[in-house]
Amino acid sequence: MTKIISTHSYRGGTGKSNVTANIAASLALRGHKVGIVDTDIQSPGIHTLFHVDLNTVTHTLNNYLWGYCGIKDTVLDITDGVKGPDGQPSITGPGKVFFIPSSIKTGDIARIVKEMYDVEALNRGFMEFCDTMDLDYLLIDTHPGVNEETLLSIAISDTLLLILRPDIQDYQGTAVTLELARKLEVPQLFLVVNKALETFDFQDLSQRIFSNYRTPVAAVLPLSTDLIQIGSTGLIRTLHPDHAFTRSIEKIADSIE
Repeated sequence: MTKIISTHSYRGGTGKSNVTANIAASLALRGHKVGIVDTDIQSPGIHTLFHVDLNTVTHTLNNYLWGYCGIKDTVLDITDGVKGPDGQPSITGPGKVFFIPSSIKTGDIARIVKEMYDVEALNRGFMEFCDTMDLDYLLIDTHPGVNEETLLSIAISDTLLLILRPDIQDYQGTAVTLELARKLEVPQLFLVVNKALETFDFQDLSQRIFSNYRTPVAAVLPLSTDLIQIGSTGLIRTLHPDHAFTRSIEKIADSIE
């Protein structure tokens, strides 16, 4: 059985896609078959972390949702896109990373916003992706905020990772999303605090957030200049395997496993 994990944030800019990509790499390095779907169709971006040139891709999630192709036609094997500091692929064992991208063409994005799509078709696509590629884990990178497709992704998830920053606006929005997730009876809920200043007491911050939400904090991720220098051109998990951010990603993967 594939374990479905949705990563979500109430607001944009939390680093959700970066966290999702690094968790996927971590699980694949442990020998798992991992799938990722970029359902942030209005502003896709996770592809850059795996060096995927969408200008060369024939079919995207958009094409599937419009009925132009099957879900299998959209799947990319991006295992070799998980690169180490030497520029070589990091995954040499049985692990795999498969990816379904969303289109970055302005016309396609405008059409999705204007016409929307069949959310049930998205659900069927998830299930077929899991079965076809025999996935151990499916990571769904959601669109920020609350909408129909996000609620669907949360509802079918075994695990929901809620990404938030130590910011009052994020705190309030996360409370709303947690309430929805509990009503949808998601089996496993984790909070991931991202972009915490390294001067913070991470243990104290984690405890305060747990006390406020009564939800386990899987990790507190530091705001790092190394991430800024990478600039979404790769994965800190493999580029800096001994980094504090990487150690926290490994803690999240432990919680998922």
